[in-house]
Amino acid sequence: MRVLAIESSCDETGIAIYDSELGLLSHALYSQIEMHAIYGGVVPELASRDHIRKSIPLIKQVLAEARCTSDDLDGIAYTSGPGLAGALLVGACLARSLAWSWGIPALGIHHMEGHMLAPLLEDPAPQFPFVALLVSGGHTQLVEVAGIGQYQLLGESIDDAAGEAFDKTAKMMDLPYPGGPHIARLAANGNPDRFVFPRPMTDRPGLDFSFSGLKTSARNTILKCQQESGLNEQDKADIAFSFERAVVETLAIKCKRALLQTGHKRLVIAGGVSANKTLRKKLHELMAKVRGQVFYPRPEFCTDNGAMIAYAGCQRLLAGQKDGEEIIIHPRWPMDQLQAVENQKESNDG
Repeated sequence: MRVLAIESSCDETGIAIYDSELGLLSHALYSQIEMHAIYGGVVPELASRDHIRKSIPLIKQVLAEARCTSDDLDGIAYTSGPGLAGALLVGACLARSLAWSWGIPALGIHHMEGHMLAPLLEDPAPQFPFVALLVSGGHTQLVEVAGIGQYQLLGESIDDAAGEAFDKTAKMMDLPYPGGPHIARLAANGNPDRFVFPRPMTDRPGLDFSFSGLKTSARNTILKCQQESGLNEQDKADIAFSFERAVVETLAIKCKRALLQTGHKRLVIAGGVSANKTLRKKLHELMAKVRGQVFYPRPEFCTDNGAMIAYAGCQRLLAGQKDGEEIIIHPRWPMDQLQAVENQKESNDG
């Protein structure tokens, strides 16, 4: 089966073609970061308009790169949630229109399921079951994954997501949007002994997260530096180091608990924050200690992209799933509402 995918949930337009036998044939991504940076965050109306402007040219591009036409496609997958309502509608309406005109089925895909399955595009790919850590600007979740569509939520953030905390802390230090990469860059030159920030909710049982208190600690430290002598570059680097380390260690502590609770030896990390090198190093160390494995997508597939939607869509279309005649989007969409895909391969050493 050959599937065209459209990802338009937020501020990146991703298009890809995935073949069930040949793998990923082509993919393209257009980021709106430069446009939104001047506002310090995503402007939904501008995002929607830009998806309209870029989607068709990118579809033509990936078709040409894959050396195929609409006649070679067996289905279309698109992100139907969660995300910005206007941006989701652009992708949904375009996907359904093309599917109708080409006489092929279309299927809406859960954005976070796409992220969670993105490591299955890699070699080696994780086998089911595993624990997944989803970390992005909008989500921080731990999920037990028995198969595609077989998800058990273990814990999630009760306030800010990890990526959101990175962005907000960066904004307090007048760093560009998105803030995560800039904090990571500054942290490389930070003094590890100057500041100590809390590891929220690690002193109590459970797998939920909270980053608002950590963000408040960072804010108070920034204000103190500003009042004493002005916030200089070394101050920013020291704050960035301690903030990043607090987030990473908090995530690692919760991952270890989730692995112990489920008994699994495989950990998948996905979402925009999964590109953070300090986090990857920490989780590699954790999995080495418990004699397990950690899997993550290549950096270009950590952020929103069409390849992950194409893969997830292909698996579900192969299972016979497809949309009805209504165009439905889900700006909020719990993953436990998803239908399971049957006949999935499972490892014996979960």
